Amino acid sequence: MYFQHIYDKSLAQSSYFIGCQKVGIAAVIDPKRDVDTYLEIAQQQKMNITHILETHIHADFLSGSRELASLTGAQMFLSDEGGPDWQYEFDHTGVKNGSIIELGNLKFEVLHTPGHTPESICFLLTDKPASDAPIMLFTGDLVFVGDIGRPDLLEKAAGLIGTQEIGAHQLFISLKKFAALPPYVQVWPAHGAGSACGKAIGSVPSTTTGYEMIRNWAFQFQQDEEGFVKYLLADQPEPPKYFAKMKQLNKVNRPLLTEVPIIKALDNNELLSALKKGYKLIDTRDKSIFATGYIPGSINIQANNSFNTWAGWFLDYDTPFMLIANPNELDDLTRKLMRIGLDNIYGYIPDINEWVNAGGLPEQETVISINEFKELYSNNDIQIVDLRGATEYKSGHISKANNLFIGHLPENMNKISREKKVVIHCQSGDRSTIAYSLLAREGFKNVLNFSDGMNKWIQDNNPVEQQ
Repeated sequence: MYFQHIYDKSLAQSSYFIGCQKVGIAAVIDPKRDVDTYLEIAQQQKMNITHILETHIHADFLSGSRELASLTGAQMFLSDEGGPDWQYEFDHTGVKNGSIIELGNLKFEVLHTPGHTPESICFLLTDKPASDAPIMLFTGDLVFVGDIGRPDLLEKAAGLIGTQEIGAHQLFISLKKFAALPPYVQVWPAHGAGSACGKAIGSVPSTTTGYEMIRNWAFQFQQDEEGFVKYLLADQPEPPKYFAKMKQLNKVNRPLLTEVPIIKALDNNELLSALKKGYKLIDTRDKSIFATGYIPGSINIQANNSFNTWAGWFLDYDTPFMLIANPNELDDLTRKLMRIGLDNIYGYIPDINEWVNAGGLPEQETVISINEFKELYSNNDIQIVDLRGATEYKSGHISKANNLFIGHLPENMNKISREKKVVIHCQSGDRSTIAYSLLAREGFKNVLNFSDGMNKWIQDNNPVEQQ
């Protein structure tokens, strides 16, 4: 058996390449959309990809199953569980609880494990020449390292009211299937630390059934279903705005993108024309460089591992947009965007120099130090806006700070004062620079960015309130 774990740090998403070396065929589980990764592995290992498996209709990324199938002719094995509202609307081979998928000398058994979503399944792998006992479980969003999948996304992200409690009770039952497995089975989940699909996912890539039975909080509630449901639903992070779109696109027929597109370089006239049309300009430069001079109306989303998550919050799927990006980073950024279906990239510019040379007047961000913030804070005539998530805010915040999660800022601009000075902050400055650029785009002139944020506030032993 050949096995390779493929991990996308930007979305904390895992996919898997599993092959039978004897017959030279392979399966991919939960592929990302830039599928050249799997084609390269197959070529290196001299294998043909013949099977594509999905654990559920994903909400956090755009699955590459159909792109991979169109390029390889592989058969897609997808869940037919969950009832009529949870069926994939394109051709596939449907599987249900107890279905067996053969891959040469390898065998996958399907376990229906609803809760995260109604159609969710796991794949239990047996390497038949080695043993009749299972060796690996691909859990999707059922069990992570130290955590389990959240059942509230359908309600909070897709607007299906009343589904989170139902899902939580289904998860309680589904975990009994997990608990019944031998303790030595390797567990390979769909996500790692940082994913919004759980609230406390561990940072190591895999675990075992036995270890999770001991250490995972969910298995400490085996005799207390109501306690389990209450704990599970409490303090889940805010689901990104784009999750609802992913849920839709992963279920229905959609246009395929079978290669990473080449993004057009724009000249200054094309840039100006696009800005007049209302195309957003995403400035991916470091926040410190952005602060020293930026094109008015641009939004600073830095080219780091959170780039596509924040792009998914603040870009729509119909209007073209542009990037300011280092050409050496463009392929990586394009891949991150296509992984959540943001394909409508009109073009890019490498920096703001041509725009400045043509007479453009850059604006500067007002960034303040902790001492400047403290002086303003003592005057008691400012608005402080904490842009972190609700759980972060409750765990410790600056007294009198208003909590407004950055993802919800565009529809809550009316909560930001235009008269008094407004100091915004987050944990370390990445989110507050996004917020500053969003507010400046809407004409706010009274905003100050305490970029060092809570990290510096706590480091200097300043008081915090808990809620």
